[in-house]
Amino acid sequence: MKFSPDEAKLLAFLLARAGESSVLEAAQDNSLEIKNADSIRIAAQRLAQAGLLETENSISTEVKYTREGQEFSAAGLPEVRLLKALAEKSPLPISTIEGAARRFGIPAAKKAGWIEIKSGSLLLTPKGKNDFEKKNYPALPEEEGALASLSPEILQSLERRGIITTSTGVLDTALQLSAKGKKEALAIPKSSSSGEIGALSRQTLLSGSWKGKTFRKYGIGGDFPSTPAARRHPISRLREKICQIFSQMGFEQMEGPLIESAFWNFDALFQPQDHPARDLADTFYIDAPSPLPNPALVKKVAEAHKGGWGYEWESSAAQESVLRTHTTAVSARTLHDLQKDPAPKKFFSIGKVFRNEATDYKHLAEFFQVEGIISWEGAQFPHLLGTLKAFYQKLGFEKIRFRPSFFPYTEPSLEIEVFHPARKEWIELGGAGILRPEVTLPLCSKYPVLAWGLSLERPLMLSGKISDIRTLYRNDLSWLRDFSAKQ
Repeated sequence: MKFSPDEAKLLAFLLARAGESSVLEAAQDNSLEIKNADSIRIAAQRLAQAGLLETENSISTEVKYTREGQEFSAAGLPEVRLLKALAEKSPLPISTIEGAARRFGIPAAKKAGWIEIKSGSLLLTPKGKNDFEKKNYPALPEEEGALASLSPEILQSLERRGIITTSTGVLDTALQLSAKGKKEALAIPKSSSSGEIGALSRQTLLSGSWKGKTFRKYGIGGDFPSTPAARRHPISRLREKICQIFSQMGFEQMEGPLIESAFWNFDALFQPQDHPARDLADTFYIDAPSPLPNPALVKKVAEAHKGGWGYEWESSAAQESVLRTHTTAVSARTLHDLQKDPAPKKFFSIGKVFRNEATDYKHLAEFFQVEGIISWEGAQFPHLLGTLKAFYQKLGFEKIRFRPSFFPYTEPSLEIEVFHPARKEWIELGGAGILRPEVTLPLCSKYPVLAWGLSLERPLMLSGKISDIRTLYRNDLSWLRDFSAKQ
C-alpha cells in the first residue's frame, strides 16, 4: 500500500511503541515529525478507514445553566414555586400569576398533575397536595458542577425546557495498530518519505529545503464515497404542491404574523374569554402586550361577545400576545381587509401554528396548517364540500367523505376524512364550515364565508407510510434521502 508521509510516520511511531498511543501523546513526542494534533488525527482517520488502525475517542460532556436556569437554581423551578404558593392558598386567579411562574410554571404544574384550571383560577389537586407534603418535587443544584450527577432523563428534560445546555467534545483519541497495520508498518522502508515533500509551504520555499527532493503525487485512483445529491425536504415539496393546487383553483395566498394578539387569535373568532383553548396549558403566551385594532372593530367584537355569550368582554385579555394556535387568525385579518372590497374572493394560507401540549407519535407542539376562505354572498354549503373534494382529489386521494362536527366559530361544521387503502380505514385530515355571522359581520359585514383548516403533515404521513409524525422533523439524513427518492 502507498501512504502519505504523515501516515507512514504515524505507522512507524506506533510500531515503535508496541502499537499503542494516543493523538495527544503523539503530538507531544518530538520523535514524530508531524506538525500538530490535527494532522495526526487526519492521518489516523485515513489509516482507520483502511483497517490499519483502531481508534477510540474519549468524550467529555459539559453541562451549564442557561440564564433562566441560573435564576431557577437560585429561586426554584417555576412549577415548584407555584405548587408552594397554592399549598398556602388555593385557588389563585390566573391573573395574579406573572413572569416565569405564568409562562413555564402553569404548563409544567398541570403536566405533573399538581393543578387544575377552573373559571380562570388555579386549584391544587390531591396529587399536588400529596407531593407537596412529601416534598416529592424536583430541585435544581445551585452549583453547575453537580448537574452532571443528575440522571440522563432529568438532564434531557431540563435541556428541552431551556434550563441547561450540554456540549460534548473529544478530549483525546486512543490509537492502536491492527494486525494488518503492524504488517504494513513493518513493510515500510525507513527512508520511504525522507526525500518526498507532501505540501509546499512558505518556509520550504524560503529555506530551499525543497531542492533535491521530489513532490508527492496526488492519489486520484482511490475509492471515494459518493456524494448524495441534495433534495428538497418532503414538507417543502408538499407545501409547494398545495400552493400550486390552490393557485390553479383561483385562490390568492394570504399571510399573517406568527406572534398574534389574543384579539385576532380568539376574540375576533367569537371564542369566549373563558374558553379552555385559551388556558396556558394549551397556548404559548408572550410577555409583551399587543395593541388592539381600530376602536370601531373592537366595539363590534365586544358587542358580539356580550350578545352571544352573555358576559362583559375585557380588552386586557384581548391584548395578550400568543404564538398563534391556528392560521384562522390570518383569515380574520384578511376578512377585515376585505370590508372595502365587495367582490367575491378566495384565499389560502400555509403557515406554522403552535400548541402548548406534549408531543407524541401523532401530536406536535409546532406544525403546519392549511387555511382557506371563500368570501362570496352566493356561497352555500355544497360549494364548500365541492371545493374540499376537488382539492383532495388533486392531492391524490380518491375516496373523500365528510362528517358533521362542531367548531366554536363555524356553523354548520364538518370534518374531512379520506380512505387509506393500506390501513383500510378513514383518516381525519381537517375541519371546515361556514363562519358564524358573529365572526364575519363585525370583521367585514359579509356573510356567508366558507372556511377550513387542514393538516399538512397527515397527508404526507399517509402517502409515505409514516407511523410517527415526529419522523418528519428529525435530522435523519439517511431517512430524508431515502424518503425523497421515493416521492
